[in-house]
Amino acid sequence: MFNRLYTLSLLILYIYSTAALSQSLDGSRYDPANDPNIDMWVGSWKESMPRHTHGSLIERDILTGGNALNPPRKGAVLEYIKRFTHGSLAARTSTIPTTLNGEQEAFYIYSGKGIIKAGGKTDELYNGICFLVPEGLEFTMTNTGDEELNMYIITEPVPSGFTPRKDIMVRDNNTVPFNTTVGHWSYQEKDLLLSHHGFAILHAVITLTLDPMTVGHPHFHVKGTEEVWTTISGDNIAFLGKQIRRQPQGTAYMIPPDGKTNHSNINESTREQVVLLYFAVRRDIAR
Repeated sequence: MFNRLYTLSLLILYIYSTAALSQSLDGSRYDPANDPNIDMWVGSWKESMPRHTHGSLIERDILTGGNALNPPRKGAVLEYIKRFTHGSLAARTSTIPTTLNGEQEAFYIYSGKGIIKAGGKTDELYNGICFLVPEGLEFTMTNTGDEELNMYIITEPVPSGFTPRKDIMVRDNNTVPFNTTVGHWSYQEKDLLLSHHGFAILHAVITLTLDPMTVGHPHFHVKGTEEVWTTISGDNIAFLGKQIRRQPQGTAYMIPPDGKTNHSNINESTREQVVLLYFAVRRDIAR
């Protein structure tokens, strides 16, 4: 344990000594009075109260609407996306037929099995399936297994004048290839849903894999960026500002878009990969 912590300390010192020069990161000492309380930008569905949606789906909040620079409460940081939640559908149950109005929902399934029916089409649901349900299309999900069907749900608003897709868009993380380039030093990226797949405001929903004993390049974001990272598997360490936090599965963070708070992810395991679910609105760049 000592050797792992010592190695991690050296790694963080190296990151700051190199990245601060190339990215103009804040090199001042940590000051709780002036630096952001990063825990306000972190949320976990395991700390939220359940509620029923879509008839029988149980949803719990991860991150909610609020203020990206000055959250009124923990996890209330979203200004563009309406909400980011965790959903569970009990064994052998179905949702009621649901039609979204004024919003669209992107789902990422991480355990269980089932089906979704929409527009006369049926698709299988299992670990790694990601799909977009457009505004105005009636759909029903059914858990066909004997265990819970578990998922993450990203809900985006639909602006006036937007034309939604006529059908659902389904992508399988198990078959989508990795990008040929590696991002921010170490991230191996799979593009699941991108803006041209039918999003109203979302830039992308992707998965990112960190190999053992690797770290992503620290960098910051500015106003107009809403970037969220969630641990799907593995033991991630979130590096936010001048602090680190364990990020167990089901925990997400958003980067404060203040132009100074850096972020990165660290996989200190010597054997296991870390897999993260990422989504973002990037109004600081062209869609």
